[in-house]
Amino acid sequence: MESFRLPSATYRILDAAFNRAAEGFRVVEDFLRLSLADRYLARTTKDLRHQLTVASTQLDAQARIAARDTLNDVGCDIQADSEFVRDSNEDVVRANLARVQQSLRTLEEYGKTISVKFSQSVEKLRYQTYTLEKAILTTLSSRQNLEQAQLYVLIDARFESGDFEPLVEQLIEAKVDLIQLREKRLNDREQVKVGLQLTALTRDTPTRWIMNDRADLAVAAGADGVHVGQDDLSVAAARQIVGAAKMVGVSTHSLEQAQQAVLQGANYIGVGPVFVSRTKQFDAHMGLELVREVADEIQLPAFAIGGVNQNNIEQIMRAGLCRAAVQQGIVGAEQPFQAAARFKSLISSSRSGE
Repeated sequence: MESFRLPSATYRILDAAFNRAAEGFRVVEDFLRLSLADRYLARTTKDLRHQLTVASTQLDAQARIAARDTLNDVGCDIQADSEFVRDSNEDVVRANLARVQQSLRTLEEYGKTISVKFSQSVEKLRYQTYTLEKAILTTLSSRQNLEQAQLYVLIDARFESGDFEPLVEQLIEAKVDLIQLREKRLNDREQVKVGLQLTALTRDTPTRWIMNDRADLAVAAGADGVHVGQDDLSVAAARQIVGAAKMVGVSTHSLEQAQQAVLQGANYIGVGPVFVSRTKQFDAHMGLELVREVADEIQLPAFAIGGVNQNNIEQIMRAGLCRAAVQQGIVGAEQPFQAAARFKSLISSSRSGE
């Protein structure tokens, strides 16, 4: 029998692949824990690494170690120049996620010759790793995209006052980062019409706008993204409609919902309702405890929402979130520009530790 068909050769392959996968998980975990400080993603990565270790117990540990022969591994001398080039920590993470996935595939395929149960365990782990990769890379890109975003203002079409355009102009002048169009009273055509106004007004400005609920109308009106609730389209469904370049935000009312939004690939989350709101009714108000939980666990951009005003926004900052979504406290003010500017100042002061 030729040596490459001996069980020892298979165990040698499995041993090398296991070590690569475990090392890759550890490299990613170190970044999430020590650089990004994302407790949830670090814990998720650690759990996957642990699952790999548990799966490996289905193999003959003695046979795996006995088959190891690093001294005679011809691959030790085969290296590509790109292996030694990493431009950033993100590059390191991307490379090691790829290493984990490739190694898991090797484990899955060669494991079939040893243990079907082992191979099935690794297959499940590989799919979970794809989800982890999506969550990590979306978190990193979203943090970069929304790095300076502090203030998110919700508005309607201003039917009663008829001052929609002047209001938006004041918000843009005050350097509001995001504007969400939340208008339940309009039909689809009317919503798109108002949305196109927002697109024209925000064009060539730092302010971006989000359509509430309706991903299809967000695309039709040229919005920068869509915001969905727990009973609306899923993140995946919304993403299929708006595409990869636009933002998808999600309302979350518990830590579990926030964690799920991360895994689903949301670009940001709304956290609340924190305080009692005059514009939207909820059965319960999560309070500052949810703000603390999310701030402690998740590094995806998160905006506290629900009854936020100038008197309580510092409580939100002290609880750990440096972003807020406001409606009545700005659009209901006599001078929206001054109100928005004041909110920006309060948030900036808290972020800088002043």
